[in-house]
Amino acid sequence: MIGIDVIKISRMNRLIERFGEKGLRRFLSEDEITLVKSYKTAAGFWAAKEAFSKALGTGIGAECSFFDMKIYKSEKGAPLFALSKNIIEKFKIIDTSLSITHDGDYAISVVNIESENLSTADKIKQF
Repeated sequence: MIGIDVIKISRMNRLIERFGEKGLRRFLSEDEITLVKSYKTAAGFWAAKEAFSKALGTGIGAECSFFDMKIYKSEKGAPLFALSKNIIEKFKIIDTSLSITHDGDYAISVVNIESENLSTADKIKQF
């Protein structure tokens, strides 16, 4: 399952200017906030979490909240997801892949989720 999201970076800048760290706490854990070096990083994290929820097919809401996933960094600095037990079990998630990029005024993220939930019939529609 693949999800993608894009956010205008200035939108995140306005959120931080208006609410400061309290604004970040709306969608990031304390550990994630320590990774945020600028509003550009925060925008990328927002896009990553939105892309994850879209890959699940739920969007952010009752089935998947911003706090069901946490972004952390590999030793080389690549972004990775840690997931709540609830999300792993509910959607039978085996693995995830995450990419975040910034270009000009935008932050973009693509997420791939591998799940045991999908049967072959769910993957390819036959005609």
